[in-house]
Amino acid sequence: MKSLKLLFLTFFIGASQLHAQAKIEAITYKYHPHFMTTDVGQPVAGTYLIEGKKQPIIQINADGTGIFQLETLSKKEMIWGIECTDEGIPIYKEGYNSSSYTFWYKLKGSGEWLYTQFLILPNKKKMYLLGDRVKYYGDPNEVKDPESE
Repeated sequence: MKSLKLLFLTFFIGASQLHAQAKIEAITYKYHPHFMTTDVGQPVAGTYLIEGKKQPIIQINADGTGIFQLETLSKKEMIWGIECTDEGIPIYKEGYNSSSYTFWYKLKGSGEWLYTQFLILPNKKKMYLLGDRVKYYGDPNEVKDPESE
């Protein structure tokens, strides 16, 4: 009976350690290694739009895939990640009311990685990508008042 409990405990600890580790992908950009993760502790997945417009979009999926819609309205599949350490800890710069990350992406059919700023404004419940694409991540039932922004 003790060996069964020990086996169960070992399995539980091992499974929790596997689950706790962030998925990390290594890339090379200009001969330098960079590491990426899709987990920054915030709800990054979603649709990013230019405020007041329905297109072009950037669709970010939690699994590191997505859709990047160009200004010409053509949509391209992409893979993406947020820069992190080799241990999976996201690298960011803390601002007065913001956190700034490096967002890496590669369009399907392109061999080149590109990067841009990914900004989180927790007080306004907004995330910005490419400077002008925004996603609200607050309570979906909350009514947004344009005057308060």
